[in-house]
Amino acid sequence: MISKMTKYDFVLYAGQSEDFIEHLRELGLVDITTTGWEPQENDRQLISDIESRLKAKEALEAFRSSENFIESAGTTTNVFEKYTSASQKIAELRSEIARMTKIVGEWSAWGDFEVETIKSLASQGITLRFFTTQKSTFDANAEAWNEQFNLSVINEQGGMVYFVVVAEPNTEVVLDAMEAKLPQCDARKAAAEVEGLEKSISEFDTTLSQCAMSVAEIEAEIIALKERLQGVKIEATATHEADGLLLVMEGWAEKETCDKVDALLEEYPNVVYIKSDPTPEDDTPVKLKNNWFSRIFEMVGNMYALPKYGTMDLTPFFAPFYMLFFGICLNDAGYGLILLLLGLGLLAKSKEPMMKRAAWFATMCSAATVAVGLFCGSFFGMSLKEFFPEIPFFDFQNKFFSWALAIGLLQILFGMVLKIVLITKTVGFKYALSSVGWFLVVAGACLSVGLPMLNEAWVIPFFTASSPAFFGVLGLGAVLMLFFNSPGKNPFVNLGSGLWDTYNNITGILSDVLSYIRLFAIGLSGGVLALVFNSLAAGFVPEGANIVVRILVMLPILLIGHGINLFMSTISSFVHPMRLTFVEFYKNAGFEMSMRAFEPLKKEQYQTNNNNNKN
Repeated sequence: MISKMTKYDFVLYAGQSEDFIEHLRELGLVDITTTGWEPQENDRQLISDIESRLKAKEALEAFRSSENFIESAGTTTNVFEKYTSASQKIAELRSEIARMTKIVGEWSAWGDFEVETIKSLASQGITLRFFTTQKSTFDANAEAWNEQFNLSVINEQGGMVYFVVVAEPNTEVVLDAMEAKLPQCDARKAAAEVEGLEKSISEFDTTLSQCAMSVAEIEAEIIALKERLQGVKIEATATHEADGLLLVMEGWAEKETCDKVDALLEEYPNVVYIKSDPTPEDDTPVKLKNNWFSRIFEMVGNMYALPKYGTMDLTPFFAPFYMLFFGICLNDAGYGLILLLLGLGLLAKSKEPMMKRAAWFATMCSAATVAVGLFCGSFFGMSLKEFFPEIPFFDFQNKFFSWALAIGLLQILFGMVLKIVLITKTVGFKYALSSVGWFLVVAGACLSVGLPMLNEAWVIPFFTASSPAFFGVLGLGAVLMLFFNSPGKNPFVNLGSGLWDTYNNITGILSDVLSYIRLFAIGLSGGVLALVFNSLAAGFVPEGANIVVRILVMLPILLIGHGINLFMSTISSFVHPMRLTFVEFYKNAGFEMSMRAFEPLKKEQYQTNNNNNKN
């Protein structure tokens, strides 16, 4: 559900703004509106300072987990400046290492030589030119080249010939070969220099370790800069009145905590505030407030958008469907068991709320996969029917196509019901009559035609495709959707609008229902691939092989094959149910989005444990 909000309009002296914002930040319950803020040049520098420190903090935390971290290095001050200076010097050293490594790679095939000696010969009128070419090209042209130039082969490696031409200065040497430019040093010296540069980098480990141990200083700077940025945003978006003497700001608080906000405002001097309920025209921030189960699936909904304030949070309603769709797409009890163990392991190790929620999400979806896999009798691509013939497993391959469409229709109809409830709640039931009409038509067709297609025994005697009850429901639905789509307007205008909506809705519903075929297709493809890898592994076993040979031959193929299939199928099982939720279900449920989350001003806390062990 969406938490109820209260709107505040504050009027205060401009000189009080910083102190007032600080009091709100300490309270931690008020979201100040800064919509429409555009950063100026100074603001961009402030943002850049925050981002650079965030990157520094992330890099130092990563360094603390590396083998180069020295725990006994101690702490330091001016952490960001020291880290930035060290990082720049390390970057320069790494650039030089890359250059020298390139020299080593390009000139190691030429053997050991002194660049100074070659330069000395050049000063005496003897120039050495270095060339490389393919061996076939060299063999075809070696005799002619030797007649024209003084040529000496240095090395043959990897199908290439490395040779030197001795020539006089400024002599033009034209060969079907690539000439290499003499480096500043030979490969041996370059390799030694690389070793020295790497040793120079390691000398910064102490400085980086001290910075990593003192990263709390950077965290404090980040918090201070973020608070400054908040103040800049509020100051820039607030309304200045009375020649800049007064400041008018808009704020929001949860209705259940607004008493605490009122208490602060009553005590704070020289502040006038107006308290009111949000209107549809307001850009009201949104905070979701769900039970334990629904909160797990908020991370899925947040990937799309938050619901608009005053509408309906669909998270509790799509959560069971998402679990079911994930299980159908993966559709293997063995795969589900692996994911379940991983989810439980992550759940045991997770301490942060977001990671804990992600672990529960993985656990719930994998549990659904195990249930669906057992229902369909699939375990690592093997049919459990062969081992338990007395159990009536569901025939996924031959029967689920029509069931996928039925599940899709069920979710679409459920979405229509939610849309009717939402419209009734927000603007009144008469504005939902057209949606009621569409629901009657679609639900009537499903009951009279769809049910017998799933199972011949599920015919409703008094509600068949030729029964008066069916035509009555169809007629009532048609009247509602054609003449009540815009209450209060001319009936002929409604009829024209209703006919146009009819075409769009029919094609839309057909497209939506057909989209659910992906549940069948993805579940079937994963099962087929699992079966293929099982057959492939069995096919490589020599005839008459004992159990040890069978395991040695089959196990690598099964591990690699099922590993690939599990990875790809898990991604599909995560993405496609999300697509069905955001496109088909959200559309039919009348979802309206909001891009503004409730983010109250608050004092950020930082805590770095300097005694953490290296991972």
